[in-house]
Amino acid sequence: MLKAGAKVRVLGAMSGTSLDGVDAAVIETDGQNVLGFGRSAFRPYDADEQSILRAALGQWGGPAVEAAAEVVETAHAELLSQFDPVDLVGFHGQTLAHDPSGQGTLQVGDGAILAEVLGWPVVWDFRSADVKLGGEGAPLAPFYHFALARYVKAREPLVFLNLGGVGNLTWVDPTAEKPEADGALLAFDTGPANAPINDLMHGRRGQDRDQDGALAAAGTVDDQIVASFLSHRFFHRMPPKSLDRDAWGSLIHSVETLSDADAAATLTACAAQAVHEGLGFCPRPPSRILVTGGGRHNTTMMKMLAAAAQIPVDPVEAVGLDGDMLEAQAFAFLAARVAMGLPTSCPGTTGVRAAVGGGTVSRPGTLLAAVGASGGDI
Repeated sequence: MLKAGAKVRVLGAMSGTSLDGVDAAVIETDGQNVLGFGRSAFRPYDADEQSILRAALGQWGGPAVEAAAEVVETAHAELLSQFDPVDLVGFHGQTLAHDPSGQGTLQVGDGAILAEVLGWPVVWDFRSADVKLGGEGAPLAPFYHFALARYVKAREPLVFLNLGGVGNLTWVDPTAEKPEADGALLAFDTGPANAPINDLMHGRRGQDRDQDGALAAAGTVDDQIVASFLSHRFFHRMPPKSLDRDAWGSLIHSVETLSDADAAATLTACAAQAVHEGLGFCPRPPSRILVTGGGRHNTTMMKMLAAAAQIPVDPVEAVGLDGDMLEAQAFAFLAARVAMGLPTSCPGTTGVRAAVGGGTVSRPGTLLAAVGASGGDI
């Protein structure tokens, strides 16, 4: 355990549901505040690696999951070993399946293996404890969003919106005493974001994404499909709530008769309108929306969001933050909190029964000692 309030350098790593690769970033923190930012880097998954990860999506075990874990561990080891030594590593792993009310949540990648490879303590398996205590296990970035709202000196409630494979929203009251205080945070998944668009582009054009939203900009939205999408019971559920990446797999089928451009436009509109529906749950109207994740590069998505929300919608770069690395930074921040014995989620962020700190800490030498004690081969 680290002493609460100690200043530490932490390296965070995130492999998101868009399956594009691994983000890694260093921050300095005392577990409560963001004190500075360090180096960041990205390691893309190649086509073969993406295929292996896609084949394992939605599965809870078996050869496909084992193959995906190997890809994730190798990619992270390659990237993280390029960084200078740090006090701690926060390793999210790759989410393959998420069913908090049923089987639980599965992030592949063994932090104990990474600790041996890197020679630094690794915090991982952030979500399981939250789910076991009745929480959704997601989203987990809100405690970091609270710290960032303080870092940028926000005075009024605001929303951090992450547009990854799935969209998730954090409403923050920066005047609250701490993130787990009543009314400080409300967070939940809004619905699909980039995942259906990326899957459409991959399936129809062999491309990873709709670059800058150019294809969607050339298309016409099918309002009937959007209305049918918004009638789903998920949008009427009170938050907190979360989604699996492929919860809306049928959405792709709903646009299969549309042209490529019209399909892209319609899926983009679905993502934007899902966010608009989510804003209705905020305790008070936010003063602005700060967007992180790959979706902020989609010009069409951002225009649709601004038109629906009727408040300023800006990429987080507008306040001096790095939207490409914010999630990796979040798991660095959470790792510090886990090591300091501080909570990482609370009823307002995941619906967990009480504030809880999730995560397993693996130190170098632990895995080797365990293998040696069992008499096994390495």
